[in-house]
Amino acid sequence: MADTKKHATLTIGDDSYELPIHSPTAGPDVIDIRALYGKAGVFTYDPGFTSTASCDSTITFIDGGKGELLHRGYPIDQLAGQSHYLEVCYLLLYGELPSAAQLEAFEFSITHHTMLHEQMVNFFRGFRRDAHPMAIMVGVVGAMSAFYHDSTDISDERQREVASHRLIAKMPTIAAWAFKYHIGQPFVYPRNDLDYASNFLRMCFAVPAEDYDVNPILSRAMDRIFTLHADHEQNASTSTVRLASSSGANPFACIAAGIACLWGPAHGGANQACLEMLEEIGTVDRIPEFIARAKDKNDPFRLMGFGHRVYKNHDPRATVMKQSADEVLELLGVEDNPKLQVAKALEKQALEDPYFAEKKLFPNVDFYSGIILEAMGFPTSMFTPIFALSRTVGWISQWKEQLGDPQMKIGRPRQLYQGETARDYQDIEDR
Repeated sequence: MADTKKHATLTIGDDSYELPIHSPTAGPDVIDIRALYGKAGVFTYDPGFTSTASCDSTITFIDGGKGELLHRGYPIDQLAGQSHYLEVCYLLLYGELPSAAQLEAFEFSITHHTMLHEQMVNFFRGFRRDAHPMAIMVGVVGAMSAFYHDSTDISDERQREVASHRLIAKMPTIAAWAFKYHIGQPFVYPRNDLDYASNFLRMCFAVPAEDYDVNPILSRAMDRIFTLHADHEQNASTSTVRLASSSGANPFACIAAGIACLWGPAHGGANQACLEMLEEIGTVDRIPEFIARAKDKNDPFRLMGFGHRVYKNHDPRATVMKQSADEVLELLGVEDNPKLQVAKALEKQALEDPYFAEKKLFPNVDFYSGIILEAMGFPTSMFTPIFALSRTVGWISQWKEQLGDPQMKIGRPRQLYQGETARDYQDIEDR
């Protein structure tokens, strides 16, 4: 972190302490409190770490007020509109867009790492037939460290590279097989002649009884979903990966920890919650009732898929996702689907309502991604696994960056203790 001449002064009683202020390349200044406890004997209190920077990073920048998301400086709408997922993966991992030769070599490496160790088939079959796909993914990804011993040494740069490529390559296979196992169909193996998104769709929807041709519009929509979810700065699951990594855990364990965190409905389950809300609304004529409920402060009902914790303006990913949603719905001819009819009508009515404009409650990426995945034929139980697949490259990029950070320390948040003070143990007959 660069030195700075700016300081903040903290006064506690009669004592004052100078704390350095660091200026980032973008975003607000950061007060460095690392020496605070040593100097003043106090901690800061920040539940959820919403006002605390836990690391330096050069990967992703978000300006929630402007509705801006940059990967290595490139706006997300440009990447989603002009690039594709594996090129964005290269950008996140290595810091620059690849040359044609670099991209070809990277795509070859990913494509030729997509198969899983055959003994892992038995691991899948150890789960109950009705196991949730996320439960399977957490277990299988964690178990990769038992199958790929040659890429678990985090001190070896080559092993870190191999582990990164393996995780990006094998995650679609793991997610697709979790889906197949969940619905009771045979596993479909990856093919080297298909692109990343097409391979995933084929592994999800092909069956041995007949050929399956991937529609390029669906493949492009899937690729955009991957791209738009690739990384999102220091969110809960990324912070979980970094915290696990700070202990020196192997990469597969760290990514499994990220998947487990993403499983939480407040994080990775937003698009599923959105579809469930549309199901609850049921029909277009009931939309005014639910909009009124959303405005009522005494009603716990919320319109899922509108607004965002970080973005206080438009979600920059939502515009691209809406375009994909329109293309997919037109292609599949599912305009008569009641849930999708409700979604389109709800979007229209909410955007025309002054209340939502004033509160800056615009449709976000989860609103549109859930509609697309539903139209493609994915059950809601697969929404979060697809999110995990997409976010894997972000987790790995953050993991690699952290391992190369000379300031890295094992994560150890402090606490505001409110419990009992020291007291003597009492024998059971005296209690």
